[in-house]
Amino acid sequence: MLIPDYIFESSWEVCNKVGGIYTVLSTRAKTLQEAMHDRIIFIGPDFWKENESPYFKEDKQLFSDWRQSAIDNGLKVRVGRWDIPSEPIAILVDFNPYFEKKDELYGWLWENYQVDSLHAYGDYDEASMFSYAAALVTESFYNHYLDSSKRVIYHGNEWMTGLGVLYINKKLPQIGTLFTTHATSIGRSIAGNMKPLYDYLFAYNGDQMAGELNMQSKHSIEKQTALHVDCFTTVSDITAKECLELLDKPVDVVLPNGFDNSFVPKAATFTKKRKHARKRLLEVANALLGETLDDDTLIVSTSGRYEFRNKGVDVYIEAMNRLLRAKELKKKVLAFIEVPGWVGEPRKDLVDRLESGKQYDTPLSVPQITHWLHEMSHDNVLSMMKYYDMHNRKEDNVKVIFLPCYLDGNDGVLNLEYYDVVLGNDLCVYPSYYEPWGYTPLEAVAFKVPCITTDLAGFGLWANSIIGKYGEISDGVKVIKRTDYNYSEVADAIKDTIVEFSSYDKKQVDSARKKADMLSKKALWSEFIKYYNEAYHIALTKADNRIKELKLK
Repeated sequence: MLIPDYIFESSWEVCNKVGGIYTVLSTRAKTLQEAMHDRIIFIGPDFWKENESPYFKEDKQLFSDWRQSAIDNGLKVRVGRWDIPSEPIAILVDFNPYFEKKDELYGWLWENYQVDSLHAYGDYDEASMFSYAAALVTESFYNHYLDSSKRVIYHGNEWMTGLGVLYINKKLPQIGTLFTTHATSIGRSIAGNMKPLYDYLFAYNGDQMAGELNMQSKHSIEKQTALHVDCFTTVSDITAKECLELLDKPVDVVLPNGFDNSFVPKAATFTKKRKHARKRLLEVANALLGETLDDDTLIVSTSGRYEFRNKGVDVYIEAMNRLLRAKELKKKVLAFIEVPGWVGEPRKDLVDRLESGKQYDTPLSVPQITHWLHEMSHDNVLSMMKYYDMHNRKEDNVKVIFLPCYLDGNDGVLNLEYYDVVLGNDLCVYPSYYEPWGYTPLEAVAFKVPCITTDLAGFGLWANSIIGKYGEISDGVKVIKRTDYNYSEVADAIKDTIVEFSSYDKKQVDSARKKADMLSKKALWSEFIKYYNEAYHIALTKADNRIKELKLK
């Protein structure tokens, strides 16, 4: 097994918390840092001008001689540490200077790899200039400190790093290249455009669909990187099928996303934080609704990016609407939707009620939402609730509340961080239609919260494989069969599962929570890092063979 001496890993989400890949990288960093001891170097975008990144700590002593020579050669870099457990080395690079070379770079991409950048728009240019800058950082560092006696990996995440991966492939053939697509750009687009993805996957032509959905450039860079890289990877078996059909390239290794449970508070702190979260969630709900919901209320939630269909937010609301009429429901249900919308400001009337500390018996106007939104009338969540006449009336046993902000602890109403909110739940629901892996259900079970997911999520399939059958809520994870066309059955399955859970006694609840926790332990990075070692070996072997061939020439 070939083992790397150095790993350079680039991503738009290094020291930049914008999505799930931040969680993948920041939790995996601890396991890699323990193995590599400062020989794993993360490269991210530096667009923190006036406000410093809250996730980066600069250290001007670190690699100071290289940093100075890099700056002298026109590379605008800052070196420091990612402010996460294990504090791995991070280099942030300013990619703005390369926009003036954009056409030249796209020409080079076309000549060498037939990447079509003609139809580029939106974030394509920004991502490409960053990935080029990240490759230059790697090239400069390699030439300063390393040589062919060292085994080196360059790992790019998502299509955004494709240009850089291909640059390294061409300019530094002795480096083993690794590319991970966490979701194909065209697959996500097909699903997001309300087209059936799974039944027709075998019949879709990725290039043709890219033209139809105006995704040519992103699809092109992703496909060509997948075809030319030393080791092509994705995060689940379900996305591996998607890669084969839409990118015409089988993956070399599946790299499932693990978790680092140092985020999970220990015994006494865990109980204290859970009680505090429940108390706060109930306070906010009672102030908004003019109710006196108590701790016996079943608190459920869904969360993630605001992808209304892909993340299953639509079917979650549908299920709650059906639950309203479920006679067998044994408890009152408080259901939160925690997806960041186009948020305006915290509701002053709600904040005033919370600060007063009083109890109210009349609801506020629009008792379905905690923050005002820009363009309330165009919001999908509120529109669907209005369509179903879901107004959180006094007599309703199911109350649905939209929390449309990033839960960073400073939202102005709840003021709790996301993980603390998860802790307060009895049940989490993630009925995704398109979900290459699915961090939210993994995070839920790591916090001992049983959850509902689907077999269209990589995590759901993985959970089934560990449980040995389709998971039930008594196993800690309920995995619902989901297809392109069984929306209604999925809504019923969610409703039925919540009804079942509402009748559990303390012993049954404790058992489900314990099983959720046990399942999460099997998804720790310490269990999954072996797949990365396999990918590094494949990439290094190819690089070795390439150098031997070049020498023979």
